[in-house]
Amino acid sequence: MHRRGLVFAFVALLASHPSAQNGPAPALSGVEGWLAPYRGNAEKLMSAAQADQFAWDRLAELTDTFGQRISGSDNLNRAIAWAVETMKKDGLENVHTERVMVPRWVRGVESLEITNPPLHNVPLLGLGGSIATPPAGIEAEVMVVANGDDLNKRAADAKGKIVLFNVPYTNYGETVQYRSGGASMAARHGAVAALVRAVGPMGLRTPHTGGMNYANEVAKIPTAAIPAEDANRVQRLVNRGVKVRMRLKMEAKFDPDVESFNVVGEIKGSEKPEEIVLVGGHFDSWDPGMGASDDGVGCVVTWEAARLMKKLNIRPKRTVRVVLFTNEENGTRGGTGYRDQHTTEAANHVLSVESDSGVFAPGRLGFSGSEAARKMIAEIATLLAPLGLQEISGGGGGADIGPISAVGKVPMMAYSGDSNKYFTIHHTPADTVDRIDPQEVSKAAAALSAMIYVVADMPQALPK
Repeated sequence: MHRRGLVFAFVALLASHPSAQNGPAPALSGVEGWLAPYRGNAEKLMSAAQADQFAWDRLAELTDTFGQRISGSDNLNRAIAWAVETMKKDGLENVHTERVMVPRWVRGVESLEITNPPLHNVPLLGLGGSIATPPAGIEAEVMVVANGDDLNKRAADAKGKIVLFNVPYTNYGETVQYRSGGASMAARHGAVAALVRAVGPMGLRTPHTGGMNYANEVAKIPTAAIPAEDANRVQRLVNRGVKVRMRLKMEAKFDPDVESFNVVGEIKGSEKPEEIVLVGGHFDSWDPGMGASDDGVGCVVTWEAARLMKKLNIRPKRTVRVVLFTNEENGTRGGTGYRDQHTTEAANHVLSVESDSGVFAPGRLGFSGSEAARKMIAEIATLLAPLGLQEISGGGGGADIGPISAVGKVPMMAYSGDSNKYFTIHHTPADTVDRIDPQEVSKAAAALSAMIYVVADMPQALPK
């Protein structure tokens, strides 16, 4: 039968099905069942995504031209203007920006040195949100602790010390608590500053920055991250009975909130334009590296879904909306701003997709939603077998799509890469495009394009 005839037959079948309006997913399954009409376009999208390294080249252009893109910076502002212009050149529709007020944390000059034993400089990165030291810095003996329990047991020894949390990396969720809350843990016991071992697998003596928060009831003390190698060195010295002293200097400060923008571009739906498949990543980054893996590549591979549909003249029934979110790293104002500006249409979002964990092999797709929706996603994923991405795991979601999805009870998906490779360079000077394989970028774009197309085009929306 002609492909168009298959589509008409499928629509007629759905219309006659008792659950066509509000019930569960259609009973037909498999690539040769209800998915058959979508195979051709899905294969075209996957083929086009892998035909060249366009997506990697776009990522390189972004990171080479604009570099780090911390919230409120001129670099981010210029990158936003470039994204708007580039989306228009791609032929996307309704391209515009949506204003968001964001925090502006400025790192300033910072340094750390061992003053006893012999003078030695230590690489560091102040943690985002930290206060400054006095101009002359803070010099004190270092107290090394293995974790929060160790600090609490030895609380009387912390007063007047620089507390170093030498907590080996296990996974991000377990270890990041010392980056986000270590300063307040230490301050409760009278510490004058806090240092944390880099939150990630050991790299090449690279510290990892990231956001931190102060508890309301304790004093604010300066805090920074140091490489695992330096944390281990200090640990060994202390274990030998050496009293290690360090001097920390930081100029960190908050300026008043400044104006920033989410960037929006669409492929307008042909039949149900009010129903939205939301895709994107966060366009801001921390300031030491180039924000290639976190999250320039996530922006590019989700953006590719719409660009490729436009290039191949594929217009699904529902609107595919690309959003490059601002300020995920130190405030999530972009995600909450999008929610606040689109609350009235939250329920019209049928799927939200985010990529914010790199594209390092092996990649995977995760899903969060109803069991009926999960079954449909699993069937759609059979189209991704040529990419080796047909298995759908849990864990769909993201910081930027989470707010609107919670309001609209929207199913969520995420593309993730190998976590050890990702977190080795995460929030470090090493987060550059050179560490990303062009083929993995193309594969991620291929998988997302095909998945997003089918969800946006199938007659019945994903069940919530």
